[in-house]
Amino acid sequence: MNSKRLSLVALAVLAAAGIGWTLTADGGEAVTGAEMASTSTLPGLSAPDVPAAYWAETSEDGSHLNRMIVFKSPTCGCCSLWIEHLEQNGFEVEVRDDPAMTPIKEEMGVPREMVSCHTGVIAGRIVEGHVPAEVIRDFLADEDAFGRWAGIAVPGMPVGSPGMEVEGRPADAYDIVAFDREGNTAVFASR
Repeated sequence: MNSKRLSLVALAVLAAAGIGWTLTADGGEAVTGAEMASTSTLPGLSAPDVPAAYWAETSEDGSHLNRMIVFKSPTCGCCSLWIEHLEQNGFEVEVRDDPAMTPIKEEMGVPREMVSCHTGVIAGRIVEGHVPAEVIRDFLADEDAFGRWAGIAVPGMPVGSPGMEVEGRPADAYDIVAFDREGNTAVFASR
């Protein structure tokens, strides 16, 4: 476990909870919890770009890597099936139903070309759409990918992706795409 990553997540949770703290980063510049909650970077450190209010609860033992907040429309059936897939694969999911998903996606910085029906946040990273649970775990375990990308996505709703299975219809081939805030993308995995 990358201790810098765990520390940033813990600090952001404190900021989101309104608990005061001050951090002196590598450059010696002090940053308060309130400043952290309103910005996406710390001097000398790289922090996830997801606003702190969207981060799942963290813990010292790293078990936050099993906790995800999922934002979805209250009427979305395939979103509920994807959440079941996550839970069956060991994730703890907090569901936040919201009929206005577009503003949430925009605030989190989900690129338009990556959009699907639901948006998850885990360890300060975005999981957009019907991403398989094992790919989420691979992404979280890959320190290079985790450090570089803001999130991963399955754009659209490909048949055969978790939650989009259709009996009697073969699965579509699809990519799980990593993305950053500058518009860069890369195929992280394919199914």
